[in-house]
Amino acid sequence: MQTHQVRAHRSDENLPREEQLAWKLAQLAADTTALASIDDDVVDMVVNRVIDDAAVATASLTRAPVLAARAQAMAHPASGAAPSQGTGSTVHGAPGRYGPEWAAWANGVAVRELDFHDTFLAADYSHPGDNIPPVVAVAQHLAASQGPFGGVTGADVVRALVTAYEVQIDLVRGICLHEHKIDHVAHLGPSAAAGLGTLLRLPTEQVFHAIGQALHTTTATRQSRKGEISTWKAHAPAFAGKAAVEAVDRAVRGQTSPTPIYEGEDGVIARLLSGFGHVYEVPLPEAGEQRRGILDSYTKEHSAEYQAQAWIDLARRLGAEHPALRDPAQVRSIVLHTSHHTHHVIGSGANDPQKYDPTASRETLDHSIPYIVAVALQDGGWHHERSYTPERAGRPDTVSLWRKVTTVEDPEWTRRYHDPDPMERAFGGRLEAELADGSRVVEEIAVADAHPAGARPFARADYVAKFRTLAEGVLDDDEVERFLDVAQRLPDLGPGELSQLTVRARTATPAGGIF
Repeated sequence: MQTHQVRAHRSDENLPREEQLAWKLAQLAADTTALASIDDDVVDMVVNRVIDDAAVATASLTRAPVLAARAQAMAHPASGAAPSQGTGSTVHGAPGRYGPEWAAWANGVAVRELDFHDTFLAADYSHPGDNIPPVVAVAQHLAASQGPFGGVTGADVVRALVTAYEVQIDLVRGICLHEHKIDHVAHLGPSAAAGLGTLLRLPTEQVFHAIGQALHTTTATRQSRKGEISTWKAHAPAFAGKAAVEAVDRAVRGQTSPTPIYEGEDGVIARLLSGFGHVYEVPLPEAGEQRRGILDSYTKEHSAEYQAQAWIDLARRLGAEHPALRDPAQVRSIVLHTSHHTHHVIGSGANDPQKYDPTASRETLDHSIPYIVAVALQDGGWHHERSYTPERAGRPDTVSLWRKVTTVEDPEWTRRYHDPDPMERAFGGRLEAELADGSRVVEEIAVADAHPAGARPFARADYVAKFRTLAEGVLDDDEVERFLDVAQRLPDLGPGELSQLTVRARTATPAGGIF
């Protein structure tokens, strides 16, 4: 890896294109030497994450945001143009084929709705599995094309996802967005565009312009994850994926981007991030170096914000070991000593009264660690639907216990959160409970059980089991087996099989909108 220093430049400095971050990301995407041979464990993890995305998309097929996004996609069927221009893409839960940008949109919302797929946390945070819907959609669209991008295979999809994960994870390592209240999907637009550049084997210059346009159109504030969190939380990354598809299309047609997009006098760093004088350090693989970033990311065993994963594991254990913790009458207080980020984003340090409101939206409860710990203590586990119902959130004993849970920042847990070694980085903390009888319970956990450094790291069997669990009652048994067979053969799929990388389900007809 080579660390690149990135800062804002005045226009009269005339920063050469080759020294711009977007160009370096584009070079990474166009490096055919590095992508000619991918390590087996990286390929296996790509397959795992394709299964993971489909699992959580399946579980969300009947939820309102997914129904709305699917309806919008179904209003944009494949154009029926000549095969040289592509034949359209498939959408989870819908028959037919649709424009690739709209398939990326609908599938992106389905994947993101339950907040239940993979994560990477460093200087910023991300869900790199959000790259999968746009890459797969474009691959499906072009698989049967007779044009210059035709004949896309499963191996091409793997290479594209390796690039997309690498770019997003490396940006997250080096550039913090959330301290400036910019939503993390600003790293997703460039990574999806880079992945599509690899998929289509585009030259560096075209990928460069696609990355610039994708970044320019996907910067937004973090209000989507603050206060009363809305259904837009699921749509934001899907919007970035759709924008990336459109940006790549424009770049292929010869359209250019704002330059320098990161470093310009009115660029992202100067006007949205830390401004002039601040230097970001972004690590990127060198030419020919293997791209292994995906192995530093981790999926979720529980449908909740990633920094809640370890706390759920700790709470479900402590609730069984210390039943008094489940009874608000026996609990004086529960204090979670944790990192700055956990305290201020999903803890009481956010100062969001909605995090203690039993009538709050599911999206808000998903980002309330006091609520999550209270329910996991009482229930001994977590469920992607039952743990969020209004009845569950409004149970009087839960509300009473919930309001006794607070968070505080602990400098040591903040330090561990930012440890440069992914296997040493910690996302948990220390729980200190004071009981009514004067006794105390003090326990800590560093990472979730499913984390690569956790008690039970997720492996292929766990991803398959997660898919089966979330598909129960949604997909027919033969459809479960069909999809798992196709997904696990991803590296060997021919062009004619890529359309099978979405699930087929009997779903309600979505309501109409303005189109």
